[in-house]
Amino acid sequence: MNKRNTLKRLVSLALVGASLKYTVVLAQGRIVVKKSKEEWLKLLSRPQFDVLFEEDTERSFTSPLNEEKREGTFVCAACLQPLFKSQMKYDSGTGWPSFFDALPNAIATKTDYKILMPRTEYHCSRCGGHQGHVFKDGPKPTGLRYCNNGLALNFVQADEKLPALRT
Repeated sequence: MNKRNTLKRLVSLALVGASLKYTVVLAQGRIVVKKSKEEWLKLLSRPQFDVLFEEDTERSFTSPLNEEKREGTFVCAACLQPLFKSQMKYDSGTGWPSFFDALPNAIATKTDYKILMPRTEYHCSRCGGHQGHVFKDGPKPTGLRYCNNGLALNFVQADEKLPALRT
């Protein structure tokens, strides 16, 4: 397949994604997980849905994951894709679970202007669920702070098997 046909397919998929609010086009231009609002609400609480698919933000210092210190993996609450290892977590003092790095290919980013100044918003690369924002004020080695909504995550202890990905 040549570059022109590949580009046409990507643009077509992006237009399809833009026309369907709960379909997200990510991961090299393919639709990875597609569910209606009603389907997501069967799997998620309303506050989780609002954070993940309406890009809402939970109140700071309300997530029990702020205090989570066990070894394990933080997964997307919607599709269950692993996003962060517990070794990547740190206490940023912001009131939201924070990480200095993400697992490879686990997130996708876009620029957000909701507060008028640009911020980098990040989403699960598989289902498009909004996780939070990334800032350049984190610790070494990356200097990044992935400031995550706790409602957008589930925690799986290291001694537990990771759940099967939702399709």
